[in-house]
Amino acid sequence: MSRDRLLEAARRTIAHAKSETVPLAETIGKVPAENYLDHDRWLDEVHSLFHRFPLVLGFSCEFVERYSYRSTEVIGVPVLVTRAADDELRAFVNTCSHRGSQVVPEGRGTSRRFTCPYHAWSYDNFGQLVGILDHDEFGQLEMSHHGLTELPVLEYAGLVFVGLDHEGTHDLERYLCGYGEMLEHLGLAGCYFAGQQVVDGPNWKIAYDGYLDFYHLPILHRESFGADLCNKAIYDAWGPHQRVSAPDSSMLGLDQRPESQWSIGALTSGIWTIFPHVAIASFRVNGPNGVGGGRMYMVSQLFPGETPDTSTTTQTFLTTFEPTEEILPFIEAQQRFLLRVVRDEDYATGFLLQRGLKSGAKDFVMFGRNEAGGQRFHDWVDRLVDTESESEVLALIDKATYEPQR
Repeated sequence: MSRDRLLEAARRTIAHAKSETVPLAETIGKVPAENYLDHDRWLDEVHSLFHRFPLVLGFSCEFVERYSYRSTEVIGVPVLVTRAADDELRAFVNTCSHRGSQVVPEGRGTSRRFTCPYHAWSYDNFGQLVGILDHDEFGQLEMSHHGLTELPVLEYAGLVFVGLDHEGTHDLERYLCGYGEMLEHLGLAGCYFAGQQVVDGPNWKIAYDGYLDFYHLPILHRESFGADLCNKAIYDAWGPHQRVSAPDSSMLGLDQRPESQWSIGALTSGIWTIFPHVAIASFRVNGPNGVGGGRMYMVSQLFPGETPDTSTTTQTFLTTFEPTEEILPFIEAQQRFLLRVVRDEDYATGFLLQRGLKSGAKDFVMFGRNEAGGQRFHDWVDRLVDTESESEVLALIDKATYEPQR
């Protein structure tokens, strides 16, 4: 059924490309400027969204080997993800049960055992406490009750989702609203890890608005991507998650071939966003003399910073082909180019936008009828900020259905 939906979406997009039309929202949307600036509102967003929704914190290709791990800090929470002896991924709060020290330094590696650098208490890949220094002198302790605090984790479509609330539901797939089977068509599970870089940005919603916005493409990016980019967008939604596609010339090219010859790359073109913090885009990378290479994904993982005015985006690059030494310089060149585009064009403009909102000159920002994705994103943010319990959030999510834009 998911492939049928891709085909249906492609037919619809081709029809819009032929007629030079685009589906529109009913009205212009307005978002109060204070929603981007107010500190209490920002705290509510961090709690209601980033501490409730599963976040993409890794990729299957980072955990190919048994006992591989990755340690990172996410919005103040130290997180450890590791593939255990049973080949299943586990996620934990990276905090020792003894005195709360961080057990594993940030980074990647392979290890059967994690030892706290403070007092050498050690844990296995299942999070179990397996060693206490001078155990007899420390005193009697039921070790099975003092392992690392486990976090919900889901490995799906090549992505590793982790919930930051250790008391939250472990049924993370519910939050995907059926979107997961669509993401499987991207083929991320079979990709290679090809690099990572970090970009500092403005308020997280200002940054996220840009990933849903094709309206600016031929204007802001005229010197980088070119002025002939399509500025029209079609938004398909699975609850708060959205795919953004363009009725451009590439879709007209599909119409010249039988549907059986429509490539999965063409059928999955556009931007695939995962609420509340991920955007997946793909690019072509060619090898020496245009030979070799293939599809490269840039997965942008966006996180709020330490204040409402800041955010951090991790750009992770995955390739459908092995990043050999011969082609690596071409991959790295594309990565540097994309860093400049996001940092010097998108986020630089976002900082200016933020400064303008702080002036108080405007009471609200607008999302046009041609920007239905931005309207839907802010509507979901508003609803979830106003929803107090996880059970109420799940009730909203469970009611969400696939909504194609026609």
